[in-house]
Amino acid sequence: MAIARPVRTLGLLAVLLWCFFLYQMFKPSTSVFTPGARYMNFERDPMLDPTGEPDGILVRTSEKYAPDAEDSDRVAATLLALVRNEEVDDMVASMVDLERTWNHKFNYPWTFFNDKPFSAEFKKKTQAATNAKCIYEVISDEFWQPPSWIDQDKFDASAAKLEKQGVQYAKMMSYHQMCRWNSGMFYKQPALKDMRYYWRVEPKVHFFCDVDYDVFRYMQDNNKTYGFTINLYDDPKTLPTLWPETQKFLAKHPTYLHEQSAHKWVTDDIKRPEHNLAAQGFSTCHFWSNFEVADMEFWRSKVYEDYFEHLDKAGGFFYERWGDAPVHSIALGLFEDKSKIHWFRDIGYQHIPFFNCPNSPKCKGCVTGRLTDGEAFLHREDCRPNWFKYAGQG
Repeated sequence: MAIARPVRTLGLLAVLLWCFFLYQMFKPSTSVFTPGARYMNFERDPMLDPTGEPDGILVRTSEKYAPDAEDSDRVAATLLALVRNEEVDDMVASMVDLERTWNHKFNYPWTFFNDKPFSAEFKKKTQAATNAKCIYEVISDEFWQPPSWIDQDKFDASAAKLEKQGVQYAKMMSYHQMCRWNSGMFYKQPALKDMRYYWRVEPKVHFFCDVDYDVFRYMQDNNKTYGFTINLYDDPKTLPTLWPETQKFLAKHPTYLHEQSAHKWVTDDIKRPEHNLAAQGFSTCHFWSNFEVADMEFWRSKVYEDYFEHLDKAGGFFYERWGDAPVHSIALGLFEDKSKIHWFRDIGYQHIPFFNCPNSPKCKGCVTGRLTDGEAFLHREDCRPNWFKYAGQG
């Protein structure tokens, strides 16, 4: 007996649907290759594992950390912010977070820098947010203005080209000045001449975890040069000649390359080969420097000063958009012992749109292990796995 055509059609559709269901059930997983995959960079994010305090010497709070303690246990260190008057409320919000989670126990001074005089409102609001001393400094033209060898016409032409390529802030001279200042000028400021360590804090950031040890003493007592929380890939369009200029510098100074460097992290071409190609040999991996705790003796060293001077003369802070994050990161990756670079996995931190959120009862207000609350493709920008691969977790 012949089967009616509608019945045959329905039967065929049912078979096709069943086949499609079986394929979806048993097809090889490709989730690790998709831009939005949570664990595309590694099988398990170590931030999901229980996080305690770092190994090594830890110094706790005591009466010697009182704001007016004469025989203080504080080392020569400061909390550091480059900030404008109009950012005062966002700056205060960052201060409140860090004071609540850490600095109310240790009372390290805050040093604020601006290329304009600070307003009375800024000083009043920021000083009210802390019991520690606040220092307000105006950056002189010597450290802020573009150097004499930068040609304005060339800058305008280069900025227009970068803007067409979608590079943010390309035409904003103050942004280029900020990148240069953060790269090679801030540690030369007279107000910091007696300081060795700094913790960079920006407006509109968040801190989530109680930290019960002196972070600066941790750096000093455990011989650490640099501390970070977030490690990302940069946009190659902002720095196409940064690595070629670095190679020129290395050719002149081959002995500057540290024998225990993280050179492979700087030059990796496996994880994001398209970035390495566009940046002419640089992986574009960098420590996100809106959070950094560092020993300024590294920046003041002859090796770094020579490197910065070479880059400064090349003009890329203005003709391209070299940021302090890749400049600092390349220098640390090449010229420092990688064991002296520390991942502060226990410090909960957010700078939109990325997080460092540990699995710890000391943390409140962030989601454990969350890298970003932005678009799914942003997970692709995580370069921590490469750092762990070449340098370990510290």
